[in-house]
Amino acid sequence: QVQLVESGGGLVQAGGSLRLSCAVSGSISEDNRMAWFRQAPGKQRQWVALTTGGGSINYVDNVKGRFTLSRDNAKNTAYLEMKSLKPEDTAVYYCRLIQSGQEYWGQGTQVTVSS
Repeated sequence: QVQLVESGGGLVQAGGSLRLSCAVSGSISEDNRMAWFRQAPGKQRQWVALTTGGGSINYVDNVKGRFTLSRDNAKNTAYLEMKSLKPEDTAVYYCRLIQSGQEYWGQGTQVTVSS
């Protein structure tokens, strides 16, 4: 069974930075793909960054140039580097792994950006 655990959320001033982590455990295959989603209060969950089958990374327009998805050398942790944070970035952020046609989700970590 695959488990994902997000961490690194917190309170930050507008213009500040945070790095979110997603620790992965369990049976991970080489074809796994990672993504980050977020859900703001009263809003639907939306994707913000994802890896494609070709290895490239897509970002939604309103985070391009500010957010960066990466993975560590051991391929057991994914990161979302966030800079120039805005109040509209306030949300619970979720890590998602897709593997063998199945989706796995973490519990989420709260990011709050004050103006």
